[in-house]
Amino acid sequence: MPKLKRPDGDERATDFVEALDRGLRLLQMFGTMSGPVTLSDLARAAELPRATARRILFTLERAGYVASDGKLFKLTPHVLTLASSYLRSSHVVTVLQPVLDRVATAAQEISSLAVLDGDDVIFIARGSPARVFSAGIDIGYRLPAFCTSVGRAMLSQIDDSELMPRLAAMRREAMTPHTVTDPQSLLEAIAADRAKGYSLVDREAEPHFRSISVPVRRYDNAIVAAINMGAHVDRVPATELIDRFLPLLRDGAESVRLALL
Repeated sequence: MPKLKRPDGDERATDFVEALDRGLRLLQMFGTMSGPVTLSDLARAAELPRATARRILFTLERAGYVASDGKLFKLTPHVLTLASSYLRSSHVVTVLQPVLDRVATAAQEISSLAVLDGDDVIFIARGSPARVFSAGIDIGYRLPAFCTSVGRAMLSQIDDSELMPRLAAMRREAMTPHTVTDPQSLLEAIAADRAKGYSLVDREAEPHFRSISVPVRRYDNAIVAAINMGAHVDRVPATELIDRFLPLLRDGAESVRLALL
């Protein structure tokens, strides 16, 4: 396996631990497959030599992150400690969780907090009026940024000259018949959202769901996240998202501006 190339002039290149990088890549591959998987399948998916993948899996098994019956491998609940460590240490989650709870209670709808991760958004917290988490988007759920209201709210921070090539380079597969995939149309939609201060996406990410989001800014006006609320199209019209949900989201986002680092 050839060594990974690091950019020229990167002072941290000599500190790069390739074995750790491979181990993390192998862990991620479990999320692309369903059920227990074979060593060969994991090695192929991670683009690693079989012998390398085998050593990594046995190390992860000894650490408690992976279990095996001798032929098939699967993750153990212990991997959730990695996610919980992030959530417990996240300043954004700590500051925004009370806001999500307050907004959810006032609207009697679930509210969510998301951050950008590359070209995707990841939902990292949510609030529920009754603390019942049987419906809605789960924490850790990932969606493409270009077709979600939280994604567009955060992408609005990027200048058009930089945003256009980024949109063009994104993988823009239609999630529903309503999904906008043309880069120019997306740029215009995000520019309009920037001017309005919010984003409303109607049935582009999910067939029967519409949502509204506002960016969450810190003290220096930089956007660090987005909070949203949404509902089934047959239950809540778009006008209600704007008239009832938007003021709650705006007030919530503004209330934490000086508290975010």
